[in-house]
Amino acid sequence: METTKTRSEAAILVVVVFVLGALFGGTANHLWGERVWGKQAPPPPRTTQQIVTDMTAELNLTPAQAQQFGAVVDDTHGQIHADYDAADARRDQIRKAGRDRLRAILTPEQLPKFEEIMRKLDEQRKQSVANPH
Repeated sequence: METTKTRSEAAILVVVVFVLGALFGGTANHLWGERVWGKQAPPPPRTTQQIVTDMTAELNLTPAQAQQFGAVVDDTHGQIHADYDAADARRDQIRKAGRDRLRAILTPEQLPKFEEIMRKLDEQRKQSVANPH
């Protein structure tokens, strides 16, 4: 009877140690992934010159083609950034109008806290734009 009890306790202890090891390993892996792998910066965007150099090698572009290729890439990037800037301005207008509507709902006592919350949200948005990852 004593041997059976000892074996049962040993089996339970082995299972508990296994479960704790699995939990600890999973938690450590998760934390390591977030703190180390999650902090790696994305590669910087490729420059027009890098794109033209790569395409010249891949497509065997002539110097005239490479120059035209670079001009098209620069123009395309310019148009895309202009589109983003216009969209950002439009989002800012929408955000301001929405906040104005919210302010109209609030009491004078609630407004200072609302303004503080909005200030913090704006700071977080600026940080996320400056550091997207």
